[in-house]
Amino acid sequence: MSRSTTLAATPADSWPRRAALPAMIVAGVIVTLVVPLSFPSGGGSTRVDSTLEHHIHAALDAHRWAYSVLVFPSNSYVVLPLLLAFAAWFAYRRLWWRAGFLLIAPEVVVAVNTYALKPFWDRKLDHYLAYPSGHTVQLVAVMAAFALVSESTRVRTVTTVVMIVVLPAVMIGMVGFGYHHPTDVLGGTAAALALVCALYLPFRYFTASGADAPVSTTASPRG
Repeated sequence: MSRSTTLAATPADSWPRRAALPAMIVAGVIVTLVVPLSFPSGGGSTRVDSTLEHHIHAALDAHRWAYSVLVFPSNSYVVLPLLLAFAAWFAYRRLWWRAGFLLIAPEVVVAVNTYALKPFWDRKLDHYLAYPSGHTVQLVAVMAAFALVSESTRVRTVTTVVMIVVLPAVMIGMVGFGYHHPTDVLGGTAAALALVCALYLPFRYFTASGADAPVSTTASPRG
């Protein structure tokens, strides 16, 4: 009597997913570059920023506790444990390339934003560089990296829906506290998506080809 245990191989990327990556990179780069064109020459809020900021403060300044609740998902003490949990899940399944990408890519994106993008645009808010929003970049980079390496369409869909709901809430919280303008959050989202997708391109070979999938094993026949 023989018994075999076969672990499912990682499915290859479909062509729509392959085509989506370059499209996402191009769209993210365009948004990141175009948003600063609306910045006033003397600094401060754009027209869109001013409109949104007025409505946010008018609606919630009397309930400032709401800002703490809304900005909570973007805090490092929430995002970093989430990142480690995602990476640990893939490491537990011996999907090493995926775990490595989750650990490395978001931190590279944060570093590029901190040391290159922010100084380049030099948009100051209360004496610190605000564009693109660092909190937004970190959150979006982690969630986008998780969605990219996940082999489940359902997981990718749920992750996308969660971010569509969470990002506006985070934006309201950061605007309410005066941490960022709305356009900082928009630029942070676009920059993070473009950078994560660009970093994923060289990793895609390993995740799409199944190179990081656990090796199948077959037990020896026994009489």
